[in-house]
Order: sequence, then C-alpha cells, then structure tokens
Amino acid sequence: MAVSIQRKLFTDFAPRREFRDIAASTFIDNMRLPVHRWFRFSAGFSAQWVSAVIRENARLSPRVLDPFAGSGTTLIAAEQSGTPSVGIEAHPFIARIARAKLDWRSDPEDYLEHVRQIRERSEKLTPQAYSYPPLVYKCYDSSTLEKLDVLRQACEEFADDTPAGRLAWLTFVSILRSVSHAGTAQWQYVLPNKRKAKTAKVYEAFDRTCGIFYEDMLVGRQQASPKATLILGDARRCEGVQSGWANLVITSPPYPNNYDYADATRLEMSFLREVSGWGDLQTKIRRYLIRSCSQHVPEKNVCLEEVLDAQELAPIRDEVADVCRQLAEIRLERGGRKTYHLMVACYFRDLALVWRALRRCCASPSRVCFVIGDSAPYGVYVPVIPWLGALATAAGFLSWRFEKTRDRNIKWKNRKHRVPLQEGRLWIEG
Repeated sequence: MAVSIQRKLFTDFAPRREFRDIAASTFIDNMRLPVHRWFRFSAGFSAQWVSAVIRENARLSPRVLDPFAGSGTTLIAAEQSGTPSVGIEAHPFIARIARAKLDWRSDPEDYLEHVRQIRERSEKLTPQAYSYPPLVYKCYDSSTLEKLDVLRQACEEFADDTPAGRLAWLTFVSILRSVSHAGTAQWQYVLPNKRKAKTAKVYEAFDRTCGIFYEDMLVGRQQASPKATLILGDARRCEGVQSGWANLVITSPPYPNNYDYADATRLEMSFLREVSGWGDLQTKIRRYLIRSCSQHVPEKNVCLEEVLDAQELAPIRDEVADVCRQLAEIRLERGGRKTYHLMVACYFRDLALVWRALRRCCASPSRVCFVIGDSAPYGVYVPVIPWLGALATAAGFLSWRFEKTRDRNIKWKNRKHRVPLQEGRLWIEG
C-alpha cells in the first residue's frame, strides 16, 4: 500500500457523519483501520465512534480516561485525535498488547531491523516443540508448530523492552490464530474440535504482518500529539490517575453476561507458556478482573449476604437481592448450576466501586460514556442500565440517560432464553 493511501486512512479515520449514527459496540470495523487492525480483540468497540465522540466534545478541551482500556482502542483514537489520554487495563496480557500498539509512532526502521533479525535467526534454530500445554497440540499440526516454535525462540532471544522489541512480540502473537487449524468462536474462544477450511502459512503470515505494522508506522511517526498513558491496574480504584484530571470518559466495561475475558486469550498465553491449563486463568488473570463471569465467583469463595450488605450497593440493594434470590432458586434446576446469583451481586458491587473511583478522577463538569448492554442469565432479567445510572448518581455524578443503539437476543434460534435485550450508550453528566 502506498504511503499516500495509508495517510488517507488516518485522515479519513472517522466517517463524515454524526457520531450518534456510528455503531459503538463492535470491534470488527477496526480491523480495516491502521494500528487497530494489529490485533483482534472482540471485546473492544468502534475506534471511529471514539474519534467522533472526542470531536463532538472538543469544547471541553478533552482529557480522556478509559478505565477498561482493553487493547487500546480509545487511547490510540485519542492519540490520532491529538488528545491527552490515560487508560487502565487489568488483564496483564491484553495490557501488554495495548502497550505494544501504543508504540505505533516509534521508528519503523528500528522495528523492521528487529524483525529481520528474528526472521533470520529462526531459520537457524532447531525446533523444540515439546512441553507445550495440551491446548497447543490440539490447535497446530506438527509442521506448523515447529515453525512457530523457532520463531518463538528467536523472539525470546531478541526480546528487549524497546518499542521495536514490544512490536516484534506483538507481530508474533498476532499470527497465532491465523496459522492455527482450530476454529475461533465469535467471542475469540478457541475451538480445537472445529477445523478451519484454510490456514495461513507461518512465515508468510509473519512477513505479511510485519509489512502491515511497518506501513502503519511510516505514517504514525509523522504525527505529533500527546502520547497516551497506559496503567496496568484496577478500574475499581483507578490508581495512578490524578484526582480531577479527566473530563471525558469513553469506555465499555464488561457486561454481566458470563463472557470470560481470561479465556479469550488462552491460546496465545498457552503458546507463550504463560498458562499451562484452565486453572492458571483463575490465579493469573481472573482475580484481577471485574466479576462479570460465573467462573470469577466460585461458590466457596463468595458469601452472597456479605456482598449484598456492602455499603456501595445501598442504592439498588433491594432490587439486586431480589434478582439474586431468583437466580439462586433457578440454578438448582439447571445443569451446571452456574453461580449467576453471585456474579450479579459481585458485578454491581464492583461497578459501584468503579463509579466512586471515576468521580474522584473526573473534573466538574465532565462527561462519561459507558457502552453497555443488559443481561438475562437463566432468563432472569437484570436491568443493567438503570442500576448503573443509580450507582453513578449515588457516587456523586449529576444525571444519566441511555441511548439505545441496537436490540440483542432477538433471533431465538439456539438461544438459551427469549428475553429481548438491548445495547447502547449510558451517558453520565457530572
């Protein structure tokens, strides 16, 4: 791709239409955009929409905060808009991906030299494709695994804490799905028993990804704007963010819909030997995350009464307790007996803490936008939007309103319940 065309991709980054018309909740369009396309993180949202929100709020001279930074969508969009920004991400592996992407304005020639050395060194190494976690052997044939193994060895030999080193690591991580014969579910769960019709070849995928990174960086180095700050931390505390610093929060917290963020990168973390099995996800990842998944709340570890008695839940305690009671009864009749009753209580307590932390971090006036959806575990409706609005105003924000962007769960085929749901933007003023 010619540099002039690539530059146009950046300058035309946001479409010429009102931000309210842009679907905020999907990451898929980002895969056509420079830098954002470097790694697909299905839990993300639209970078075009973020840029449009920043433009719409230009009168604030925005200082943007994203307490659920994910793979860096908001932060990169803020940098491309020339806007100061801070992000917080609790998932260590996803935070590392975001940190690498934020090196998009570093020297592309340094990066190219770094990956060239890795490429050449890998061809001289002997495969050591043993002692990988079992998941890896289910997802790669022996020839592919050997090629990936020597690339991994070379990456580790040349690993350093420089922009080129971080980007080379991300280059390798970014090809692990495309060269695997295993299928991938809509939400990035790996499906070892489902084979793809076509897979990429290892060195071709690596070289092609290097080219994409390099082309994006050629334009990125010409942009001068404040560099985003990324904090590996907890949105429930927002440590490291100066009190009153932010005046525009753009984020999408986890939905209480039992999506396991830890499992979304299990293949990549398994290949890098950062986890060896399912149990490692609990100790190394889940304990840092908002409790939005039943796997986060094993029955032996959570006392429902204590959570419901938490002072932070006071504004919605009665309603939450009623929903949790219904879920506790229904689970006894269902296979698996998922701990949705504990998940709901813990989720809203966690989000209450997030709102308190955001109130400390936000100036007055300020504006907050949560891209969020409601939930109905076991068919019991959880009114996420009004409950989050109530928690926000209890934390000291002034008002809330909800702007629906789409209906969810309206195609009943293969659905576990028939409760219509919605998704949209929760706007908070404060």
